[in-house]
Amino acid sequence: MPSNPIEYQADILVEVTRGGMVESRHRGHIAVMDYEGKLIASSGNPHYYTFARSAAKPLQAVPLLEAGGAERFGLNDAEIALSCASHSGEPLHTETALGLLGKAGLGESALHCGVQEPLYKPSADRLKEDGTVPSQLHNNCSGKHAGMLALARLLNVSTDQYTQPEHPVQRKMLKTVAELSGIPESSIALGTDGCGVPVFAMPLSALAFAYASIGRPDRLPASRAEACRRIVRAIRHQPYYVAGTDRFDTRLVEATSGRIIGKMGAEGVFAASVPELGIGLALKIEDGAERASYPAAAEALEQLDLLSPEELGRLKAYHQPPVPNRRGESVGVIRPVFRLHRT
Repeated sequence: MPSNPIEYQADILVEVTRGGMVESRHRGHIAVMDYEGKLIASSGNPHYYTFARSAAKPLQAVPLLEAGGAERFGLNDAEIALSCASHSGEPLHTETALGLLGKAGLGESALHCGVQEPLYKPSADRLKEDGTVPSQLHNNCSGKHAGMLALARLLNVSTDQYTQPEHPVQRKMLKTVAELSGIPESSIALGTDGCGVPVFAMPLSALAFAYASIGRPDRLPASRAEACRRIVRAIRHQPYYVAGTDRFDTRLVEATSGRIIGKMGAEGVFAASVPELGIGLALKIEDGAERASYPAAAEALEQLDLLSPEELGRLKAYHQPPVPNRRGESVGVIRPVFRLHRT
């Protein structure tokens, strides 16, 4: 497994203030790559080795579309976006996941992602009010799993053990993720994600390069390039399905009119693609704090001149979110404090 060289120190990316005093600091790393594999900018260690977590989901959707899954199953943009999603478990999300499964001739029982309460609190509250128990469809990864099951159908292999590393679906995903990231499979360490499937560890620079590649797939084989373009188009057209109400991934696409697409990952990971420019960004907050990942992502995009003042204003709630007390009063701010190093 690759190590993180000691000479690279994490930068302080985000500070949390209270009453004018810095109360907490979050350190981390950022890599910005172009689609030709050049490092454009960084903070901390751009080659920091970490699990991509759910930021890998758009990459994992590529094999299904590359193999003709959209045509075979008649997938629409919402279903493709959901296959890349960490959705909030809202009704439209669960209905779309069930619809995607149905197109593959499967039902909810085929899912092996586990039960999860909706991330969107009003949806979770509604289930409790109705006396309804959450299901696997509410799991934020149910769209990804539905896409994996559809790929199993397309490959004409068993759906029973689709979450196991040795299953053809997972083998194909590992191969595709490695190729998109520009690194050999042997350089990717596997763990188990929260939903039970393999999760990939790689350098941040490799993840950023993969995001640059899916946004600007000019150098990829024709079938893979078309799959990448289809994924980008789906997320642009249906950003609600890649996350949900009041979620940064959705708001970033909406605020930029689809010029930038991004995907969070658990434990402080975030990745973004700017398709027209062929740029990819990946970041990791070392302590895993999600509260720091969105301010850092918005700030990095602003420093790269990728967000206009108006767009940054639409993302203010994520760029410099207030620290509230129990009465809803703002008593501090979560603010990015780093400067990217250009190369």
